[in-house]
Amino acid sequence: MKKGEEYTAVVDYVNFPNKGIVKLEGEKIAVRGVLPGQEVRFQLKKAGAGKKEGRLLEVVAASEREGRIPPCPHFGKCGGCAYQTMPYTEQLRLKEEQVRRLLEPVLRTPYTWEGILASPEEFGYRNKMEYSFGDECKDGPLTLGLHKKGSFYDVVTAESCCIVHGDFGRLLAETLELAAQYGMTYYHKLTHQGYLRHLLVRRAVRTGEMLVHLVTSSGSAQEREKEFLQTWENRIKELTLSGSVKGIIHIVNDHVADAILSDRTEILYGDDFFSEELLGLKFKISTFSFFQTNSLGAEVLYEKVREYVGETGDRVVFDLYSGTGTIAQLLAPVARKVIGVEIVEEAVLAARENAARNGLENCEFLAGDVLRVLDEIGERPELIVLDPPRDGIHPKALQKIISYGVEQLVYISCKPTSLARDLVPLQEAGYEVKRVCLVDMFPQTVNVETVVLMSRVRD
Repeated sequence: MKKGEEYTAVVDYVNFPNKGIVKLEGEKIAVRGVLPGQEVRFQLKKAGAGKKEGRLLEVVAASEREGRIPPCPHFGKCGGCAYQTMPYTEQLRLKEEQVRRLLEPVLRTPYTWEGILASPEEFGYRNKMEYSFGDECKDGPLTLGLHKKGSFYDVVTAESCCIVHGDFGRLLAETLELAAQYGMTYYHKLTHQGYLRHLLVRRAVRTGEMLVHLVTSSGSAQEREKEFLQTWENRIKELTLSGSVKGIIHIVNDHVADAILSDRTEILYGDDFFSEELLGLKFKISTFSFFQTNSLGAEVLYEKVREYVGETGDRVVFDLYSGTGTIAQLLAPVARKVIGVEIVEEAVLAARENAARNGLENCEFLAGDVLRVLDEIGERPELIVLDPPRDGIHPKALQKIISYGVEQLVYISCKPTSLARDLVPLQEAGYEVKRVCLVDMFPQTVNVETVVLMSRVRD
């Protein structure tokens, strides 16, 4: 096999996240963006010893595991969803196969594999979407939506995206139409010139309340930009939606990174927060507060966490990487005290307010990096819940967590590769995996949550 040559083969299996493996001439070749059982044509782009990668050119024949017409008109162009041609039951089976393949070589002792729990909603489940302004082809008309599959620059207008509520599409279409009317430019990633950057929408499932954010550069201080912003605010307020717009917000972001950051935030209308309800608790959520993107799926996830924790009795619980404090508040009624640690200060402020709104007086929330804050807490935990970001836990922070020697740990992971890495030092330190369960929070996409219960082995 030679680099640059084209080959055809059947995908044997798919590793997380969506990296297909084909076998050819006794070699394994990784090809992204495929499904198990598909016959694919690919070009060999890496041919090193022990590591071969191919670039997908064409799906020659569908897999037996497919068989569904994608319900979204953007599927194939948009890079957000990968599994829409598969019935939902097959998507669940594929995700379970991927995580099990990752974890089985790592786990050292017998454990209970509990399979995967489905999302209550297969479509329309996302409560947050960050849309980008751009164009679909160089110098093409203005677009607003999601990145084109395999592209960092091209943006596909996604007004009919089926994993969000219909209100999202109406807000997107209204914003794009007005921006085109005013001849607004978008912010170019290479030149760092242009005005429009993102449209951020957050919507509560239970209350229907929404925050609508327009993210721009500081612009050129032209009257036309000010007029556009004022007209956009009025149009959003007048738009007929099934939910209610709780706040309209303008975020100025001049950072080079393609991320939603704030140099200045202005509330154009209403409030800078909305309310959501989960498992009988009420939560105040603001622009940058972390909150699970699938509200109904979060209830399934947190019920499983509560089951794994069991009776906390009169124990002190640490909820590390606590976000807006959802898990901490679910555990508070059956614990002596719960201490949450979260690096995003805005999320900590929201967590404190949420706890007060829910009448929970035994919750304490601290702002800062877990690695630093653990040295500042005087109390010692008797149970720890971990819900780290995608990259997992910093090795030094993990050693501090291990040093507490708690009887039980519950680890919630949104990236099983990071989980597999962190389980190695945890087991070396004397923790055994007892139960594993997956929760699908992201139907149609490659992502999945994993919950692991670990117990410390005593000599």
